[in-house]
Amino acid sequence: MKRAYVLRWLFFTVGIMVLALGISLTIKGQRLGISPWDVLHVGLYQQIGLSVGTWAILLGIVIIGGTVLVTKKPPRIGAVLNMLLVGIFIDVFNWLIPEPSTMPGVIAVFLAGVIVMGYGVGIYVAANLGAGPRDTVMMMIVEKTGWSISKVRRGIELVVLAIGWGLGGPIGVGTIITALFVGSIVNLSLPQCTLLLQRLIDGNGASLTRHRHHPSENAKSL
Repeated sequence: MKRAYVLRWLFFTVGIMVLALGISLTIKGQRLGISPWDVLHVGLYQQIGLSVGTWAILLGIVIIGGTVLVTKKPPRIGAVLNMLLVGIFIDVFNWLIPEPSTMPGVIAVFLAGVIVMGYGVGIYVAANLGAGPRDTVMMMIVEKTGWSISKVRRGIELVVLAIGWGLGGPIGVGTIITALFVGSIVNLSLPQCTLLLQRLIDGNGASLTRHRHHPSENAKSL
């Protein structure tokens, strides 16, 4: 039990770091455009100041507070840590990673960011310790309305994108790329990471055969 607990939190933490690295890479390649939520974060940063990571945290606090008021349930610790750690690591990686000076560099950094983001989500979600605040509110709306996840997700991202664009956030072909491909990468990475975590928890390869034809149910919702 202790081994499983430690491994799940390790996967969660590493996944959050990888996710934040991917976000920072796409921000460095923002001449192509970035994901809807990051358009909003960057727009707020450009208009008001603070930092991109700080705005990710502040909006997360607002979202978590709203979901608590609606559901009357306290947030899972994973959701709170997700909110805090993603914002912190975004700022750290934004500081560490240099700006690409050429368009080929921008394209390479951005595409690497999209792939890294997809795997970061797969790693942290495999730990099953709680989704981030944005995914939490998405699921709350799905439960309240009965609408499909894809419909709710697109609706939320369109609203966020419109606000971010109004604030001057960068929109471009990269915004479309993230919308189309990050989810597809997660559909690949999540079963892989779930299987790897289970094999590490078991301490042997027994789960490989057991799960070979039964990928994680979590992948179906993404």
